[in-house]
Amino acid sequence: MSRGSLARRRRLPGYNWLMAETDQTLDIRGEVCPYTYVKTRLALEEMEPGQVLRVRVDYEPATRSVPRSVQIHGDEVVSMAEGPAGEWELVIRKK
Repeated sequence: MSRGSLARRRRLPGYNWLMAETDQTLDIRGEVCPYTYVKTRLALEEMEPGQVLRVRVDYEPATRSVPRSVQIHGDEVVSMAEGPAGEWELVIRKK
């Protein structure tokens, strides 16, 4: 993810976690790197191209490492948003 696209990360008071339309949700709150990316990669490997994965994390470094690794493997980070209590939601499309 380029630095310019990190501008999509924003605090959304009262953010509705269910707003994004996805095919699967991976809740890995409580996990730290590298497990955040490993579990994300395993979930993406089970999905078909074009499907969308929602990943919920509460480990701030994962908001940088997971998107970077996802893009290196050729998938697309559709959005990233900060939700309540230091949690983040990443929406990823498998290519």
